[in-house]
Amino acid sequence: DTPTLSDESTAKHLPHVPEWALENRALVRTFRFNTFKEALAFFNKVADIAEKDDHHPDMSITEWRKVILSFTSHAAGGLTENDFIMAAKVDRI
Repeated sequence: DTPTLSDESTAKHLPHVPEWALENRALVRTFRFNTFKEALAFFNKVADIAEKDDHHPDMSITEWRKVILSFTSHAAGGLTENDFIMAAKVDRI
């Protein structure tokens, strides 16, 4: 029952996660690593945070060393404050 953020609220939250972009009502970021092993370790750390907070991003490893994350609240049909909280947690990894 969490409401989605208005465009105005979304714009106010974006400066707190400056490396993330808005794409199709989601926060998206690509992380690049030197090796597949580093990408996989990061992927697993994100998975641990997502499990702990019960808020899971769409995740992929592509080109063997890039991790793409996308946060949106599917049940709410768009971005919620929790998506920004999760993005900020990922940024601290």
